[in-house]
Amino acid sequence: MRLTEPITLAGRTAPARVIFGPHETNLGVGRSLSSAHVAYYGRRARGGAGVVVTEVASVHAGDWPYERAPLAADCGPGWRAVADACRPHGTLVLAGLGHTGGQGSSAYSQSVLWGPSPVADVVTRELPAQLEQAEIDSVVAGFAAAARTARAAGVDGVEIDAGPRALLRQFHSGLTNTRADEYGTDRLRLTREVLAAVRAELGPDRVLSLRLSCDESAPWAGVTPEIAAGQARALADSLDLLVVVRGGPMSVPDYRPDAHTAPMFNVKLCEQIRSAVGGAVPIVLQGSVVDAEQAGQALVAGVADAVEMTRAQIADPDLVATVRAGERPRPCVLCNQACLVLDPMNPLVGCIGNPEAGQEGVEVAAPQADPAPVLVVGGGPAGLEAARVLAGRGHRVRLVERSERPGGMVSTVAVGVGRERLAELTDWLAARCRQLGVRFETGRAASAADLDAAARAGERVVLATGSTTRPWDGDREDGAVIVPAAAVLGGCGLPDGPVLVFDPVGGPVAVAVAEWLAAQGRSVALLTRDPVVGTQLGRTGDLAPANVRLQRAGVARHLYSRICAVGAAAVVIEDVHTGVRRSVPAVAVVDCSPGLPDDALHRPGVTLSAGDAVAPRTVAEAVREGRAAAVGIGAR
Repeated sequence: MRLTEPITLAGRTAPARVIFGPHETNLGVGRSLSSAHVAYYGRRARGGAGVVVTEVASVHAGDWPYERAPLAADCGPGWRAVADACRPHGTLVLAGLGHTGGQGSSAYSQSVLWGPSPVADVVTRELPAQLEQAEIDSVVAGFAAAARTARAAGVDGVEIDAGPRALLRQFHSGLTNTRADEYGTDRLRLTREVLAAVRAELGPDRVLSLRLSCDESAPWAGVTPEIAAGQARALADSLDLLVVVRGGPMSVPDYRPDAHTAPMFNVKLCEQIRSAVGGAVPIVLQGSVVDAEQAGQALVAGVADAVEMTRAQIADPDLVATVRAGERPRPCVLCNQACLVLDPMNPLVGCIGNPEAGQEGVEVAAPQADPAPVLVVGGGPAGLEAARVLAGRGHRVRLVERSERPGGMVSTVAVGVGRERLAELTDWLAARCRQLGVRFETGRAASAADLDAAARAGERVVLATGSTTRPWDGDREDGAVIVPAAAVLGGCGLPDGPVLVFDPVGGPVAVAVAEWLAAQGRSVALLTRDPVVGTQLGRTGDLAPANVRLQRAGVARHLYSRICAVGAAAVVIEDVHTGVRRSVPAVAVVDCSPGLPDDALHRPGVTLSAGDAVAPRTVAEAVREGRAAAVGIGAR
């Protein structure tokens, strides 16, 4: 498969055409790379990644875009350790270098931001100071010094960031560069100066890569594919690798969107840029490239010379090795729930389906020499992950699931645009369990008698029984229809007429239900106590897009509201601040409240519980608890 073939860059050969791209991790200590970074990148190298690009490090101390952002001047030892960890596997290591300019933050540096022109960022509203020649010279010098540090650390090259949040991209674009001097009339001038300075430090035998935003989704003044084609052509001879991305100041989420955007979305853009450079430099396809077969087909079709599969390798660090073995990697479901960590709370990078992501350096207890048999009750994500880990550690495992097929609530709610991929995770877990010899007993609910029999047989027990429906505790008239969201997504019918979706937690489920019902032609309204719908989506980058989608679908939104009474044809709602009440037409209420733990079989000291059987859980929490329960049972 072409995906696993080697590629030579600047005389150095990568063992595969799969790149692990730069992304925020929050694994740093201070502003340097940590041992956690080393373990994180080394794990992807061991799994077969051809090229690893480290988290972008700021080339100037005044650029401090987030609290744990690396600073190139402090990264020498970390880069050396990453290179040493990856070198035994043949993986090339590139140091990510950049400057976020006017799209950075002054919160940590407490100093003025720099930009090509005094144009405020539309997201942060911060107004940068215009770079004058002295500051421009310091930026170029910063890139050169960073490249010199990287070379001394023994890495195979560097990647310069001119992507959606980069200062260099801000110089490329009419949205942010309104200068009348040479840096405005020739918008590539700064980038050329940076590339020349970096090449002088690297020499010809190390890789110089450029991440270039080729579509800002702002055709009135921004970089368009046509403009980017000319820019790529002008810069190609200076480069050993060109990564084609999209996004700009008004479209940063376009860079790594969630599953509402189809995978492989940059194929046409990449083809256009590759055609423009005419083979002068190898091209990398980026953009929700998460399926190995699709990625391989793109390479065969000549779309690109290599592919960046960052989120896919967060989900499965062994992606390349797994493809080489002819097996299916653990899927990335493009949820953005744990892998996007540019957040004031500084969460560590992770993955809802891979609880080891970001925890590679954490020591795990070794399995028992004589592992006990285990009964897992429940085939949702927590139960499947527990069974998978237990079977992989040598236990004889049987799994009892009340439904005819495993998957639990995840499979039930995996409907509608952007959510269908969720079922791929539980399908993969179930298939992997079967490969490892887990015995499935589906279509029956476990009982207390089953647990007694397990105890007599010496089986340990993991309860992943999920949740039960939370009873409605508000006022309701006779004939009022109140249906749990899971039942609706599972196919439960609703009476004809308008529907009110009740969201007490600001989660993604209510948004999904409302979108799904609206797509069926129903009249839908969504009620929440919050100022916007789906507040929890802020961490995934889908908050604004979700509200846009709902508005376009015609979903009415009742904000700052609560339900007072549910009738057969209408619902009385109340403003949480003013107390003003009004009636909203609705023949049914879809309740998106979290369920209650199904813990009827729990026995303290006898069973271990995971997932919704403990408390309402996200998929990430359920999978993590399933793994923890398995490791706890299997520890020495």
